[in-house]
Amino acid sequence: MAISPQRPEFLRQTIDRHKLTFDVLSDAGNTVAAQFGVKFAVSDDVKKIYQGFGIDLEKVNADGSWTLPMPARFIIDHEGTIRCAQADPDYTVRPEPADTVAVLRTLMRA
Repeated sequence: MAISPQRPEFLRQTIDRHKLTFDVLSDAGNTVAAQFGVKFAVSDDVKKIYQGFGIDLEKVNADGSWTLPMPARFIIDHEGTIRCAQADPDYTVRPEPADTVAVLRTLMRA
């Protein structure tokens, strides 16, 4: 599953546009992101750049804020233990899907 601060109507557009086949949940206010320590406020300089591209987080985010979650992946087992975590403030650095699958396969064997 994925978690996003977007309003449900914008999440639906994202799910449809990218033909996602997994659950995408709305995290109004980035509450879950804050609990995992990956919530951050967009700086005024970045806000101006986003606005120049027509991106309005205030409109898209469920709480009307200019906050985002840092891209992150958490693999949590059935007991609620985090088995793998990766987060990077550089949004271009993302976990390789094959790495995620490898961790999941390891957990399935356990």
